[in-house]
Amino acid sequence: MTRYAKRILDLINQSNEHMTAEQIFLELKKTEPKVVQATVYNNLSALYHDGLVRKLSLEGSPDRYDKIRKHDHLICKVCGALSDITFSDMTQDLEKQLGEGILSYDLKVFYLCPKCARQEISIPQRRKTI
Repeated sequence: MTRYAKRILDLINQSNEHMTAEQIFLELKKTEPKVVQATVYNNLSALYHDGLVRKLSLEGSPDRYDKIRKHDHLICKVCGALSDITFSDMTQDLEKQLGEGILSYDLKVFYLCPKCARQEISIPQRRKTI
């Protein structure tokens, strides 16, 4: 693993955020001033393909990168806020329903975050279909 890949992996694993490649680049640049964006993108791609980080792809938003540990995500349908949530492991139930083994799953639960829910209550005519 390259020095940059190790630093990028450390940044992701130590963060409580779901960082974009741009955010990772800006953070890495603080300690590695010679790093270029292409290096970050290439290393993120390698880390993802090696199964060392998760990539979260959301429509209309840049990809975000996250720790590998098993967890799921809550996503606000209005503002796009992303947070972690942990449900019990559904692997056995999914495999039973499919009649096949699965490699992994990524559960994204869309909802209204508390801030957007308060705004929706105060302006009900603005409510969008989720």
